[in-house]
Amino acid sequence: MSQTKKKTGILQKMLNWTERAGNALPHPATLFALFALTALVFSAIGHYLGWEAIHPGTNELIKPVNLLSHDGIHRILLEMVDNFTGFAPLGIVLVAMLGIGIAEYSGLINSIIRLLVLKAPPSMLTFILVFSGILSNVASDVGYVLLIPLAGVVFMAVGRHPIAGMAAAFAGVSGGFSANLVLGTVDPLLAGLSTEAAHILDPNYSVNPTANYYFMVVSTFLIAATGTFITDKVVEPRLGKYTGDIEDNESFEKLNAKEKKGLWMALLSIGVITVITLIGIIPEDGFFRGTDGGVLTSPLIKGVVAMLFISASSAGLAYGITTGKFKNDADVMKGMAVSMKTLSTYIVLVFFAAQFVAYFKWSNLGIILAVKGANVLMSADIGLIPLMILFILLSASINMLMGSASAKWAILAPIFIPMFMIMGYSPELSQVVYRIGDSVTNVISPMMSFFALIIAFVHKYDSKAGIGTIIATMVPYSMAFLFVWIILLVGWLLLGLPLGPDAGIQYIMK
Repeated sequence: MSQTKKKTGILQKMLNWTERAGNALPHPATLFALFALTALVFSAIGHYLGWEAIHPGTNELIKPVNLLSHDGIHRILLEMVDNFTGFAPLGIVLVAMLGIGIAEYSGLINSIIRLLVLKAPPSMLTFILVFSGILSNVASDVGYVLLIPLAGVVFMAVGRHPIAGMAAAFAGVSGGFSANLVLGTVDPLLAGLSTEAAHILDPNYSVNPTANYYFMVVSTFLIAATGTFITDKVVEPRLGKYTGDIEDNESFEKLNAKEKKGLWMALLSIGVITVITLIGIIPEDGFFRGTDGGVLTSPLIKGVVAMLFISASSAGLAYGITTGKFKNDADVMKGMAVSMKTLSTYIVLVFFAAQFVAYFKWSNLGIILAVKGANVLMSADIGLIPLMILFILLSASINMLMGSASAKWAILAPIFIPMFMIMGYSPELSQVVYRIGDSVTNVISPMMSFFALIIAFVHKYDSKAGIGTIIATMVPYSMAFLFVWIILLVGWLLLGLPLGPDAGIQYIMK
């Protein structure tokens, strides 16, 4: 017993230190402002110290550009607005969230999650919870605020430990953040950042939101199965039998007639869009085909954000009108406006992130650092697989102190994407490896923005629960997800499979 207490004490001290260190960091927007200033300072330092590198594609001698010079200061002032409005992820995320906002505000996503969870047979309940958690990521934060507390109610209703149910849902929502069967807001967001980073080396390169789609679809089932195993075989046995007497079935409501009809109408709207899509893509001269007659160059792939907006908003409208949630156009606009409110912090962050990325690019620091880093890694000759595993571990470690996936990628992408491109590895591969590392430690990171909310949910069933309780419960998921995802990635690399449509593993310098 004393040994257990000692271990708990050491763990608690480590967690407390992590929490204090994370809380001591400035706001992510402030961090990017500081990074931008740092880029300006180092552009001057690099210029005066004579840093240089040979561009591997053009053999051109690259030197730092001093942005604190006369011309540099003029450019900073004249292009500040354009840096912000032209930042690739901004418009993509705004458009995607407008459509998803309609679907979420109408109640469609709420009903879909309830249907998936409440209709699950007992033997499949855990799998459905984890699976639903992964799918909920398409609607941003709905999984955290709706599915996790509902999972506790569902588990208790069938005589199982409610905290185990919430842990399973939390594992899917947060640990499986990068997986999904459909594209969500994170896909275009990260793709935009990856495109900006790739432009440091190749101005014509574009990373599509579907870049990691194949890998993420396979990951969805792998993570759902792994989360199910960990819940049933590790977490729930450790928690034991729940002896509390809390009863709360308010959220345990079946779909009413209007909601069921609304789901059918939403499904019909998606069916209509699917039929139109097939008509436009199957014939060789279909109107959705690319200018070269191909599918991969079609607007369905390159304009996937527009399709996401159309599909989500159409389904949301069909559901909302049927259920009476949308009585007029003002209700629809309100749903879109609500989704925009959730992005206010993101927009502030993007302003500073856009300046940092622009300065990093203008100064040539990004490509110089990439060339130097690539030379070191190539001379080490550790091989592709060990290199990607190290990058996963780096991303996972940084995630413990900085919660925002986009904020971390905005920092890492301008460094690692050009570096790996020089080594012959595609931006799509860099992105998918980052996503793995970013996901696996979400469930044990006190800096994750919803961590405090999870503690509040668990407190309902265990008043003594704290950060250590959550960490101890979720560590098995984190370790298992890291292990199976690395195995999947290694297999993928060995087979040389594409990560998504027209998204291979290799990059050829042009």
